[in-house]
Amino acid sequence: MDRSSMTRWMSVGGAVLAIAVAGCGSTGTQTGDGGATGSEFRDDGAMGGAGEAARILQPVYFDFDSFAIRSDAKPTLMSNGKAIKDNTGWGVVTIEGHCDERGSEEYNLALGERRANSVRRYLVDLGVASTRLSVVSFGESKPRAMGHDESAWRYNRRVEFTVVN
Repeated sequence: MDRSSMTRWMSVGGAVLAIAVAGCGSTGTQTGDGGATGSEFRDDGAMGGAGEAARILQPVYFDFDSFAIRSDAKPTLMSNGKAIKDNTGWGVVTIEGHCDERGSEEYNLALGERRANSVRRYLVDLGVASTRLSVVSFGESKPRAMGHDESAWRYNRRVEFTVVN
């Protein structure tokens, strides 16, 4: 095996390992059924991140196959933006894009990134320093609610926030 082939296989192996590790961290939680509109979503506070930030920064939800900010998400993002600006000690806030299980893995990783980037742009427009925000997509690998219907999928189409101090 020549050097370029070995390098390529090592790169592929490293990528597969990274994807496997990211997928193994999934800890979906069962969420009860409620209404279907965004204003009826309730958060149980299990968002991860650093202490107070995890309690303050709320997730926002998206419609199927969309990365457009919904009108019911804007007050949440305004509150999150103010909290990020007011708490400079938090360091970098990571905006995590998530999707439901429908669609290919590649498509959902791209959609999750588009969702996270649209939230990032919205927060920057609200005055949050872009240097305080980073973006990552988990696609469908970290579902919040387990299930194979809309009652679960609507909770999985989201952006969450974590803080890196």
